Amino acid sequence: MSAGAKPSPRARRTRTRQGKGAFAGVFAALMFAAVLVGACGVLVESAWRAHAPVDRFGAADAVVTGRQSVEDRLRRIGSEPEKQSRPLTERARVPVAVAERLRAVPGVRRVVADVSFPVVLSSGAAVTGHGWDSAALRPYELSAGRAPQAPGEVVLSRSAGVPVGRPVGLQVNGTPQPFRVTGLVSSGPSAAFFTAGTAAALNGHPGQADALAVLTGGKADAKALRAAAPGLTVATGSARGDAETLAVAAARPDILELGASLGGVAVMTALVVVGGLIALSVRERAREFALLRAIGATPWQVRRGLLGETARVGVPAALLGGVLSLAAGAGMHAAMIRKGVLPDGFGLSLSPLPVLAAFAVTLLAATATALLASVRLSRIRPVQALGEAAVDPTALPRWRVIAGVVFLVLGLSALGASTSTSGPTASASIGGLVISLIVATALMGPLLARLGSRVLGRAARLASPVAGRLAQHASGTAALRAGSVITPVALAVAFAGTQLFAQSTIVHATERQAADGNRADQVLVSAGPGLPQGAADAARRLPGVTAATPVKTTTVVMAPKELGEKNLRSLSARGIGAGAERTMDPKVASGRLGDLQGGTVALSRDVAGGLHVGSTTPLWLGDGTRVQARVVAVYERGLGFGDVLLPHALVAAHSSTPLDDHVLVRGTADLRPVTAAYTGARAIGPGAFGAGLSRELRLQGLVSQVVVAAIGGFIVIGLVTTLALATGARRREFALLRLVGGTRRQVLRMLRLEAAIVLGTGTAAGALIAAVTLLAFATAVTGLPLPSVSPVAVAVVLTGVAGSGAAAILLPARAMLPRRGSPDIP
Repeated sequence: MSAGAKPSPRARRTRTRQGKGAFAGVFAALMFAAVLVGACGVLVESAWRAHAPVDRFGAADAVVTGRQSVEDRLRRIGSEPEKQSRPLTERARVPVAVAERLRAVPGVRRVVADVSFPVVLSSGAAVTGHGWDSAALRPYELSAGRAPQAPGEVVLSRSAGVPVGRPVGLQVNGTPQPFRVTGLVSSGPSAAFFTAGTAAALNGHPGQADALAVLTGGKADAKALRAAAPGLTVATGSARGDAETLAVAAARPDILELGASLGGVAVMTALVVVGGLIALSVRERAREFALLRAIGATPWQVRRGLLGETARVGVPAALLGGVLSLAAGAGMHAAMIRKGVLPDGFGLSLSPLPVLAAFAVTLLAATATALLASVRLSRIRPVQALGEAAVDPTALPRWRVIAGVVFLVLGLSALGASTSTSGPTASASIGGLVISLIVATALMGPLLARLGSRVLGRAARLASPVAGRLAQHASGTAALRAGSVITPVALAVAFAGTQLFAQSTIVHATERQAADGNRADQVLVSAGPGLPQGAADAARRLPGVTAATPVKTTTVVMAPKELGEKNLRSLSARGIGAGAERTMDPKVASGRLGDLQGGTVALSRDVAGGLHVGSTTPLWLGDGTRVQARVVAVYERGLGFGDVLLPHALVAAHSSTPLDDHVLVRGTADLRPVTAAYTGARAIGPGAFGAGLSRELRLQGLVSQVVVAAIGGFIVIGLVTTLALATGARRREFALLRLVGGTRRQVLRMLRLEAAIVLGTGTAAGALIAAVTLLAFATAVTGLPLPSVSPVAVAVVLTGVAGSGAAAILLPARAMLPRRGSPDIP
């Protein structure tokens, strides 16, 4: 086409489609970025506002409980002490004597000392036991019979299926005992109501209640109640649900931390993907900006026009994505509830806040990226701009090289920290390692593109000398464009690989440690809430049983012991009984497990820090009781046996229920006398016990799957959009190749080889980041650089990324290359 000729209609349509395609790509990327950020915001807000639903305390105006959190002031070097808290997983009880002081508060009509304990019916169904006074708190109403009046009487829920007047066997913390049903209640959660004295005896904590429920004639005076019960917690309104069910309040900090972490990853991912896409779209319009500068437009006019275009696309995209994020967040919440990642009653909170946050973050990222991308093109001289618009610049700006080296050094420093330390400090450094290496890849993408062109280009030339040479030349000379493509490819591979295989590494290591350390021949488990404490003694008395160790899981809170740790930590703990040295092998590195009695503790290597055998450390037990425990052993298998091992009696005395989780039995004796004596008890082999543990661990891996599906899906969408935009901007190049004699088949072959070079480079960079991260993570977690990697999952990730990328390159190219006729140069 001559210099003075007008462009043909097809060329004008080409430019129109090209501009619309760029805007559509940016719109889609910004919208999905807003959806991702807003969905994480929904999870954060839900955790921030979460309260267990108020059910059984519905008629109570206030509920007084013990403090359900541990608070401590941590002193940092060079700073003031910081107050921190962690929730408790066991119920902190309250003295019943406090009820007298509460009754003296003006307006209080009644105070009910409530106790709750698990009860197993002879049918195997589990209900919750209370005193009959607690029936007024919901309230429960009798639908048949009368209230219990004697120690051997009980009122059951109608759903239990036992009629009034019939005897029933009820198991609490021993063998089943006979009771006579005197009444039935038809509504509310399944329950068993005893006389107040019987309930207190069955609860096993005389003089203490789980909660004191306050009933007033109107609104409760919380301030006066707190003054009457100093040191205790007074819950009113929706907070009464937390006094009723501990699981939601206990999970809230971890879910809040998880949501904030996911949100940070989402924001970082959005910046990389959206930023690269906008920068690519701006660079592909370099001719347009050069012409504007040539006809007298000032740099500010060029930037203002670009920012206006970005706002016109970004505002509706961010707003639409923010609104859709509410549905995405609700879906994520529902999936986590359904799979047990979130406890029942963990409510969903929907408000405009996640929408506003998604809108602000996405629009800010788009505007900042567009401004940075346009600075150089708008400031250079018009003649220079026209020259650079014709040919992609080959030199990488100095600031990008320096910044890339800085992030690479930071990543290597994080790698050194993760391999030279262990435990939480090492695991925490893994996140910094991934982010640093990905940012370094984004900044030095063009350099990686040139390196990949030289290495993979040789293989392309061997496969097809002519098309391979063209592909190598195209991928090497357009390094900035190729670098924009390499970044999302590397990000997708690195992110998916790290998330999936870090979780599988933990699962595999936990299964292996638990299996290697289990010396039991049989395991007693329960189909109900747990095993009564007498089950271990009964098994121990059987001929042929050499040891029977009761195990009870709980959570303890521990102060940091290393300089790199900053917060109170909630640690998984187990209370283990007699004979532990014969039924389990946590691989003790120092000390003796047999010395675990009284106020002692055994710590895993990962949490011991600077502690050693003979040291003392403060611990807060499950109900918040602080103990100064003496370390008697340090062991290696912390994943398989928990972070902390405590004496069984100590854990049972400070737990919501005295029931054991399971009993490890050494010996091949027939355990049927024990299983027959306790409702719901059964004996299984070590293999079946390990399989049950594996199912629980894999269920916890749902979070990683949700994260990979959400953020990985967004990365792939951004990758496809970026590749389609980059391919669409090469219409002139394809037309010139056709005009100089290249056939449609030859051009497509060149594109296939070029896609192999660019996508192969990005995949290799992402795989290297994932490999380095996983090796460091496996070393920190297991002590050996052996991550657990599934070949099938690797194939799925690589095929998904490479397949979608290749399709995004080849499909637009096929549409742009006409089968017949001469192509127009737009």
